[in-house]
Amino acid sequence: MQEQPLKKVAIVGRPNVGKSSLFNRLARQRDAITSDMSGTTRDVKKRIVTISENREFEVLDTGGIDYSSELFTKVAEFSLRAAEEADIIIYMVNGKTIPDAEDKELFYKLQEMNKPLALVVNKIDNDKEEERYWEFLEFGADATFPMSVSHNRYFNDFYSWMEEHIPAPLEEKGLVLEEDEEVDPFAQIVEQIHTEQEEEIDNKIRVAIIGRVNTGKSSLLNALVGEERSVVSNVAGTTIDPIDEKLEYRDHEITFIDTAGIRKRSKIVGIEKYALTRTTEMLKKANLVLLILDSTQQISELDERVAGLIEEHRLACLIVLNKWDIKEDRSYEEVVDDIRDELKFLHYAPFLTISAKTGLRVNKILDQIVDIYGRYKTRIPTSELNDTLRMAIRRHHVPSHNGAVVNIKFATQYETKPPKIALITNRPEFLHFSYIRYLSNFFREKFDFEGVPLDIAARKRGQRHDEEQDYI
Repeated sequence: MQEQPLKKVAIVGRPNVGKSSLFNRLARQRDAITSDMSGTTRDVKKRIVTISENREFEVLDTGGIDYSSELFTKVAEFSLRAAEEADIIIYMVNGKTIPDAEDKELFYKLQEMNKPLALVVNKIDNDKEEERYWEFLEFGADATFPMSVSHNRYFNDFYSWMEEHIPAPLEEKGLVLEEDEEVDPFAQIVEQIHTEQEEEIDNKIRVAIIGRVNTGKSSLLNALVGEERSVVSNVAGTTIDPIDEKLEYRDHEITFIDTAGIRKRSKIVGIEKYALTRTTEMLKKANLVLLILDSTQQISELDERVAGLIEEHRLACLIVLNKWDIKEDRSYEEVVDDIRDELKFLHYAPFLTISAKTGLRVNKILDQIVDIYGRYKTRIPTSELNDTLRMAIRRHHVPSHNGAVVNIKFATQYETKPPKIALITNRPEFLHFSYIRYLSNFFREKFDFEGVPLDIAARKRGQRHDEEQDYI
């Protein structure tokens, strides 16, 4: 029997009514950025959440519906589209104001979709303010709830209504047996073995898309997933919340995170300082990074800082040169040499020239992601690693230190993502960094580590891998 499809619940409303706060409350974490500034949420965020009796559903946090500017109109279109895709709609209003015509008009528009629709009157923070809630009954909603999301008040009736429209799971694994149906113990064992094997398959890739503002990150995300998933605008800093989107490709589940553009600290104002922090947090969870550079511009100090985040988190990387269709009259070699010279610490990252706008070579990105991730999680057999080490030592012997002999006894890879190799030596403190760099280049020549940082450290026998070491 197939599992029940998850219900989708869209939280919709005008700006600054508390939609993201409710989203965070349901998700039980501070995921969406909240602020008193109108227009903080600009894209649709999605999370799987659970309420009582293991009832799971997907909640959609939408941007405020506002037609005061071209950008906000685009956001409103995204929000209404999310409501159309949803099974259940929560329309939120600000309970600290009296009902107005625009709120009613939007609510009636949602009513025409013929879906379960609740009117949530938020910011009813105390019993006295509850009097304003009664004025919203004139909307004629089938279900109207006073609420204070920030104070966690009046949630019981709302949850009860949600439970009426979100089914409980049939059983722990979504299966039901007929009364006379017998269970084959051997079949259960085989199923368990297959399940365990599937869980061991490392095929989930988290890809962060980072770069300066207005380099085309959101346009690229839209081109990759084949739909307008992220708001695109010429206004720098359009994306504030990171936007997640999943797709299946070559037996891998790839999750893209469209992060906010990073600008100079002196230009980070208001809500964007939270976006910079959130981008850094996303990199902690990522495996691989698409560093988006504008091929029409020279590498700047800010590009170096952005790229430095990749080095800091030791992530796999693909450098994507966007806007190649309108680049200046510079050859590919000139552009690459310029980048290599300025971003020396990303020497391992390959390049791909694209145009997110026209779709030029965008289709090659997915293959690159899967291939690079395969190298990122590579584990080299110990015998093969040490054969290569002996070959490298024969070509260039380990230099002594002030007459003291330094011997490398063997090498072992103790971790993946990124690959980490320990060189077991009698005098790790005397193994010169230039020789470790030589071995790193030798291993890269022997094994395919394109797009992947390689950590190599000298250790004494018995020294723990988690002890602090310098990596090359």
